[in-house]
Amino acid sequence: MVSSIVVQYTELLRTSSYDFWDRLRELLMAQGLDPDGTVVVDLLQGGLDHEDGRVISYEGRVYRFTLFYDQAAEHGARSATLENWTDITDSWQNGSLAIRTADAFTWKSQGTD
Repeated sequence: MVSSIVVQYTELLRTSSYDFWDRLRELLMAQGLDPDGTVVVDLLQGGLDHEDGRVISYEGRVYRFTLFYDQAAEHGARSATLENWTDITDSWQNGSLAIRTADAFTWKSQGTD
């Protein structure tokens, strides 16, 4: 069963008008990903100034990244930057999010992306 985080975050990536999701869409597009075909595996608070994320592209590539922004500022997400962009397609099975990533692939393959 796919995590509700995957479903909720993917839906927010595709439809939300909040600054955070607008900016994440822009940053993913700059990396060559289509937000409408991207699945968000996770976004996890990594500190006061960043979140660690993982996505699956339409083509099935898995990427890990860190999103830095001023979380205390009212519109801090508008100036978010994407760092540590890493293709982990060949190694995601060994990480702490392996089960969630596998479930996200299954959900994606069922045409729910």
